[in-house]
Amino acid sequence: MSTGSHRLLAGDAVINTQTLLSHQTLAEAISSTMYIYDTYESPWQDEELGMLRDACAKFFASECAPHMERWREQGEVDRELWRTAGQAGLLLAEIPSQYGGGGGSYLHETVILEEMHAAGISGWGVQVHSQIVAPYLLHYGSEEQKQRWLPKMASGELVGAIAMTEPNTGSDLQSVATTAVRDGDDYIINGSKTYITNGQHADLVIVVAKTGPGTGAKGLSLIVAETDANPGFQRGRNLKKMGMPAADTSELFFEDCRVPVSNRLGEEGKGFIQLMSQLPQERLNIAQAAVVMAERAIAHTLDYVKERKAFGQRVLDFQNTKFGMAELVTETRIGRTFVDRCLMDHIEGKLDSATASMAKYWCTDMQCRVVDECLQFHGGAGYMDEYEISRMYTDARVQKIYGGTNEIMKELISRTLG
Repeated sequence: MSTGSHRLLAGDAVINTQTLLSHQTLAEAISSTMYIYDTYESPWQDEELGMLRDACAKFFASECAPHMERWREQGEVDRELWRTAGQAGLLLAEIPSQYGGGGGSYLHETVILEEMHAAGISGWGVQVHSQIVAPYLLHYGSEEQKQRWLPKMASGELVGAIAMTEPNTGSDLQSVATTAVRDGDDYIINGSKTYITNGQHADLVIVVAKTGPGTGAKGLSLIVAETDANPGFQRGRNLKKMGMPAADTSELFFEDCRVPVSNRLGEEGKGFIQLMSQLPQERLNIAQAAVVMAERAIAHTLDYVKERKAFGQRVLDFQNTKFGMAELVTETRIGRTFVDRCLMDHIEGKLDSATASMAKYWCTDMQCRVVDECLQFHGGAGYMDEYEISRMYTDARVQKIYGGTNEIMKELISRTLG
């Protein structure tokens, strides 16, 4: 990779940072390195990624942070954010340029992810769009499918979602009840999905459906439903949640929904294998987010206990506070070094499912512990919604649930123990 003036090059493709770098920062309201300790730098970080990091920090400060309160109140980000992010090169960073992507690697996606969470941007489903839906299309889609969908996802014209979870089916994907019955050149899809990120905005949805008579994992297929002008598709409620109120999380309904057979990803009946192949990256992604958000919680808490006084001294000067913060910093450092190792293994194609499951469950458990302790150090202020630590507390809880519950992660790990 090489760099040029105001442009970040990835092989023969371009991740455009010129637009990103042009945005005005909000009087240093957000520091792009606030969550990375001075004594530690991720071993994969380099100068080129540093350019992208700085550019992303400016983008999130100017284009997202000023609107977070409004997005929380309206229950979703503005649809225009997707197009703005596409113009800035923030969507599909690791998708090859021939399909409209940035032509980078998962390292570029990691930098975008870290800077988004470091800026406190909560609820935007860009991770699902760029790091889950797009890779499914890239790995399992036909050339025609990739050319048709990926460029529009990269520009923000199309928003992607994946519909796995059903009202009676959570982590157990083998129990999916949604059916897709062949009728000539179409599938007729019937069923309902819930807790679907980007459900209100999604223009295309990867539907996990039963296409064969087999039980369990047999017979599952991945079928892309295009939502525009499809009478068999209906969006349900934008669901209210404990945390992440700006997240567009929806019910989706399919009633005699006709989708061309040509929209199926890969072979019929291979959906479960495809899902299992891609889940390690999704779980690593969740673990990485957990570490960054824990680091952000510590940064906020250190600022608070340095300023807050009790009994004539700073709260930080009490031994309980110093020792407690030392424990939290240590735990978070352990999490960061672990996910950095997993990330480098993933780039080399060596990250196995069990290790990704370890990272997902341990880091999200750690995040919840850290944020809980940080809230405690805030005292009564930590319980007030106007303090970000309160919002971080409610946002954190879902991390132990989606992407496969942490109990399922332990089950998957245990199966490798003989």
